[in-house]
Amino acid sequence: MAADNTPELTPEQLAEIERRFDPETAFRPTGRMLGHFIAAVLVAMSVYHFYASGFGLIRELLHRGIHLSFVLGLVFLLFGLRKSDPALGVPKAWYRFDGVPVIDIMLAVLAVGAAMYLPLLPPTIVAERVGNPSQFDVFMGTSLLLLTLEATRRSVGPTLPIIAILFLVFAYFGPWMPGALKHGGASWLGIINHLYMTNQGIYGIAIGVMAQYVFLFILFGVLATRIGLGQLFIDLAMVIAGRYSGGPAKVAIFSSAFMGTISGSSIANTVTTGALTIPAMKRVGYPPHFAGAVEATASTGGQITPPILGAAAFIMVEYLEIPLRDVLAAALFPALLHYFGIFIMVHLEAKKLGLRGLRAEELPKVGVVLKDHWLSIIPLAILVYLILSGKTPDYAAVYGIIACVVVGFLNPTHRLTFPDLWNALSAGAKNTLAVGAAAATVGVVVGVVTLTGVGFRLGYVVVQTATDIGGFLSTLPVLSYFTVTQWALFVSLILIAISCIIMGAGIPTTATYIILVAVAAPALAQLQVEPLVSHFFVFYYGVLADITPPVALAAYAAAGIAGSNPFKTGNTAFRLGIAKALVPFVFVYSPALLLVADGFTWWLFTITLSGAMLGIASLGVAFSGFLFAPLANWERWWVALVSFLFIAPGLLTMIIGLVLMSPIIIRQVLARRNAQAL
Repeated sequence: MAADNTPELTPEQLAEIERRFDPETAFRPTGRMLGHFIAAVLVAMSVYHFYASGFGLIRELLHRGIHLSFVLGLVFLLFGLRKSDPALGVPKAWYRFDGVPVIDIMLAVLAVGAAMYLPLLPPTIVAERVGNPSQFDVFMGTSLLLLTLEATRRSVGPTLPIIAILFLVFAYFGPWMPGALKHGGASWLGIINHLYMTNQGIYGIAIGVMAQYVFLFILFGVLATRIGLGQLFIDLAMVIAGRYSGGPAKVAIFSSAFMGTISGSSIANTVTTGALTIPAMKRVGYPPHFAGAVEATASTGGQITPPILGAAAFIMVEYLEIPLRDVLAAALFPALLHYFGIFIMVHLEAKKLGLRGLRAEELPKVGVVLKDHWLSIIPLAILVYLILSGKTPDYAAVYGIIACVVVGFLNPTHRLTFPDLWNALSAGAKNTLAVGAAAATVGVVVGVVTLTGVGFRLGYVVVQTATDIGGFLSTLPVLSYFTVTQWALFVSLILIAISCIIMGAGIPTTATYIILVAVAAPALAQLQVEPLVSHFFVFYYGVLADITPPVALAAYAAAGIAGSNPFKTGNTAFRLGIAKALVPFVFVYSPALLLVADGFTWWLFTITLSGAMLGIASLGVAFSGFLFAPLANWERWWVALVSFLFIAPGLLTMIIGLVLMSPIIIRQVLARRNAQAL
């Protein structure tokens, strides 16, 4: 196959691709005066959160209110009414101030007032009004609710606000709902009381975690990248994997895995590392759609890679009330299996196409890489050490940020100046706005769930439907080996997985995870699935939406860099990410894979991990149609079916799988020898 000589994209083109496919970065241009003001507010936001989490003692409600006021106020200043028209299409200059419509400035002021009204009231007054809000309370609560939905629509997209509105309709019109979803309903006063006056709605866990933990970790990621840690990861990946067959694709996997430790954005990872790896993959002969798919699939791994896991790790800590290090330990091997699955398919594709690795002159020198960048690893090492030693996440993040600043000022290769620090503090805060608005809207959804009990109602519907289907399947001759209960669990997992992927389309992963935990986790609880396992299950399938057509945003961003067909790139990315779709089923049936789940033993863990690796490798062979030589169609189907025996946890199924696979392996070895003899 001829190598592709398409020139690499400019930084401006890459930024435009990220803005087009990631609504969270579609900021509108502003004039100089207002731009300086917004930058100062963003820096103040970073400084406030650093102080509040590291050294301040601020009431919970007040802290959440200050965070929300920053988020909503800045969203209305930085995000336009329409993504396609950042200037809002207002023709007359007097409607704007420095590029921002006056109406948006008014909405920003109202949002700040509505977000701060309740937190600034004395706690005794707030306690008296819960359950009996005044008319002004209802007005401010309604204003905050509407402004939150609009801010989320601007910064994230319409999907999440529409879901929130549907839940509000469900709460209000409960008596007219069908079947198990019918409930007594709630008045508008009751809805606002629950969503605004209590900590079960907008000021709930979601916005609290964003304010306490997530903001600091996003800021840490920005600072760590500014001091050269991202470049170190990319260079190390090239040193480790670049020289081997299909080297640039393997570089994409390793660099994305490394970058995933400090970033939780699939699209940002795709653009950052894909700017280098996608053109390199095309140059050595990978088809454009495959090059884009590799980068997109590898980059989505950042959402499931410790120590940040996007922001979901911190939500799990709050919901499950377990230490962060336990969540990170549980996430470790499923994440490694994801990258292992991509690596297998990339390697087999390279062998099938006969692709080369990078030449020596195209690779960085390991000595130079370590000499130039070794200091930048210190903040990440400090962060991980503090987490593993049992410190709270915010404590670890604060000292990680301090380490970034100190190293930045000392590092001669990536010297951090005061203007750089100012820009990093501004960029870090800006990167949190969309996820902060989404968290507030998720609070609306979760608030309706707690107000109406819809989570348990939907859980009942899912379990009942799955049981009915399981009852039918258990009557069929071949399938009657399994009980109705076993079929009910399997069908429930499939239904919930499909729901997660659909719900995750175009919604930030953390928001998807919180909604699905509230709605889907009760169904898994009724089927006796351990809480940690059920949380990871819905989280993984929410992440999968980033590479699942028709709304595979990470894949579409990669297609923009690769110059390939977006839908074809998305389909290929889903195929490459099949491990991420299978691993959740593995740890549901064998929680030992999560290390800290109940019933863990090293024997069960070893059997489960070995079987999962064999199964994922077998699926890679089936999808690529190549092992040591090309496979016939019947061989591909055979390997695909046998792979499920490996994935099903158990020593017996693994042995049966190896026996059934052995004829294919023997045929492949003989075919390779014959090809070499010719």
